[in-house]
Amino acid sequence: MEHYYSVILAGGVGKRFWPLSKRKHPKQLLDIVGNKSMVNLTIDRLNIVSDLDHIFIMTNKEQAKMIMAQNDALTEDNFIIEPSGKNTAPAIGLAAMYLLKKDPEAVMGLFPADHLITDLDKFSDTVKVAIEATKTTNSLFTFGIKPTYPATGYGYIQVDKDVEYTGSVVPENIQIFNSKTFAEKPDSNTAKLFLKSGEFFWNSGMFIWKAQVIIDKINRFLPEIGRVLQEIGDIIGTPQYDRQINKKWKTITPISIDYGVLEQSSRINVVIADFDWNDVGSWDTVYKIEDKDKNKNVIHSKGMMLHSSGNYIYSKNLKIFGLGVKNLVIVENEGALLILPRSEAENIKEIVDSLPFIGEEELL
Repeated sequence: MEHYYSVILAGGVGKRFWPLSKRKHPKQLLDIVGNKSMVNLTIDRLNIVSDLDHIFIMTNKEQAKMIMAQNDALTEDNFIIEPSGKNTAPAIGLAAMYLLKKDPEAVMGLFPADHLITDLDKFSDTVKVAIEATKTTNSLFTFGIKPTYPATGYGYIQVDKDVEYTGSVVPENIQIFNSKTFAEKPDSNTAKLFLKSGEFFWNSGMFIWKAQVIIDKINRFLPEIGRVLQEIGDIIGTPQYDRQINKKWKTITPISIDYGVLEQSSRINVVIADFDWNDVGSWDTVYKIEDKDKNKNVIHSKGMMLHSSGNYIYSKNLKIFGLGVKNLVIVENEGALLILPRSEAENIKEIVDSLPFIGEEELL
């Protein structure tokens, strides 16, 4: 599609998938679901929408090398290197600057590397409609996922169903509404109220907008970051870039695009996404996705589980035996064994963040 570029956000380590996800082999490079890594599944999905030379992966130098080692079709030209993690607003701003150097009319789609979407036809059809709609306006577009249960692990977007975006590029089977509010991860009762209202959708973290429009928004709401991004943009493609990028990047304060820009903007168009979607964010999520045995266990190890149910077991090295255990996550990798209730899967970072303080940093 002319002037359209897909950007995959593939930085980070994926602490909630420790001990399988580590610095030298992060989450997006794991084949947690399916027979390909998360990032390669994302590349395949976006390749339906745009040619490979219009797909860019935002990550750091080390992970770029690892991703290229997994996918022979990729070259260095497919990567935008983030010098260090600064959260999503600076990363997206840097990607926008890169694209504007290539194409002043660039429309960019932002897609995390760790989503699972299997209905590729619905996905590509919805994204293509959003791309064409973006070309007709200076509005920001995000995708709201129709909730199937009162999830407490996702943020939500409330839409104004009285204000629907219409136009010749929007078919009858796809709805686009104005946003009302952004809501953080709710408790169980609030999530049930959200679901009952019919106005709240899961915040997917997927976006489409003109590259220049998001730069204008960053300049307005995050002027200090905007100033540094402009300085970086001025040297992209010049000999000065490699010498100066790290110094300039260090001056940027980390902030998310949601908090820094979207929640400050008066008009966000929410494309209602009616395709299956899963933010593969924890071992409990993986348990729910995968096929289970007759006792509702997911087992990727040798050994035996007796009178046990609802467990997720993973090890390539150990034979794991269990008796009378329920709803646990048991994951072993490279000398580290993790055991916790599935209900605590979101909180693994508490362990991971503590490892350097107990002399176990080599396990990261």
